[in-house]
Amino acid sequence: MASTTRRLLLQSQRSALTVPTQRACPRYTAQWTSARSLSSTPARLARSQDDSEGDSAPQRRAEKPAAPVTHTPEELQAQLRKFAEDFRALDPAVQEDARRRGANGLPIARSDNDLQDLDDFEEALDDKRAVAAGFWAEGEEGMGPDEDYYGDDITSDGDGQLMAHRYLRKYARLIAWEMPLLSQLAQPFSPPTATTPFRFRYTSYLGESHPAANKVVVEFSPSDLSLTPLQRAKLIKLAGPRYNPTSDLIKLSTEAFDTQTQNKRFLGDTITSLIAEAKDKKDTFEDVPFDFRHVKEKKRHEFPKEWVLTEERKKYLEEKRRETARLEDERRGNGKLVDGQVVVETSLPFLEQAQEVPVLIEAGKRK
Repeated sequence: MASTTRRLLLQSQRSALTVPTQRACPRYTAQWTSARSLSSTPARLARSQDDSEGDSAPQRRAEKPAAPVTHTPEELQAQLRKFAEDFRALDPAVQEDARRRGANGLPIARSDNDLQDLDDFEEALDDKRAVAAGFWAEGEEGMGPDEDYYGDDITSDGDGQLMAHRYLRKYARLIAWEMPLLSQLAQPFSPPTATTPFRFRYTSYLGESHPAANKVVVEFSPSDLSLTPLQRAKLIKLAGPRYNPTSDLIKLSTEAFDTQTQNKRFLGDTITSLIAEAKDKKDTFEDVPFDFRHVKEKKRHEFPKEWVLTEERKKYLEEKRRETARLEDERRGNGKLVDGQVVVETSLPFLEQAQEVPVLIEAGKRK
């Protein structure tokens, strides 16, 4: 329960509440008075039995709402003086909260008209001054409800264009501010040594989710595992079609698990079991022949040696070009070089003179 001071603080808000008047319920009127009823079940009204007994129902409908409580000016002055004295004795935090609520015009009241502690009251968010702020008040505490949608928002196509623009700006910021920092993590390349014979390869889609992103591939050469010739041959036979004799590499891959770490661990366990089986002396697989039918060699066409431009070939081509140019100059000077343009210009007038021009004869007339 609230103290006397807090009751006085909220007394002004209580006077603004009025008791709602009771709405008279419409009386039931039978629609079919002279006609025969459609059902043998007696009709039931919405009124309870208490309302139908006696004259209590008409009396309750005739009751008037109670008049609001009024105070004389002397009583109001006394209440205000008492309120001021108690307000000065309150905690400064409570005073500041009361000033803030009064400045914002936020009423403090409950629907049941019961005064409780200040922490139990909810601040009303229907302040007209806050709602007038419109778009700039959305999402702010104590600034009123959000605006309604009136069909004047941006279209879905326009929203898609904005999303694409934001996407490009995101990566532009990464290029401008984040990628230059990657130079601090650069390390010089060091080729693999004998202690690191396994080469793992991963697939990345730049942060996007993809089913193939979990795949892990490993390649290694049996010659780098410090095995004896007999153990190396047994390992090749165990690898089967995963061994390529042209490159001397065994290639294993898996995507059975949901993460790359689990797939890499599975490949590591598989390689460990293969090496342990290759070193097992119980069965050396000496009687099993190599089977490389799965390997299809690619035909590589070599460039013909005759087409290679050697120094002697370059000199021969230069001499041949000079000789061809000399012969053309001689033909042009002696008039033996045939020029198609000159032939057309000289022979065209004779062709026009030799050609007969057809004469038009009208129908029904003869010469």
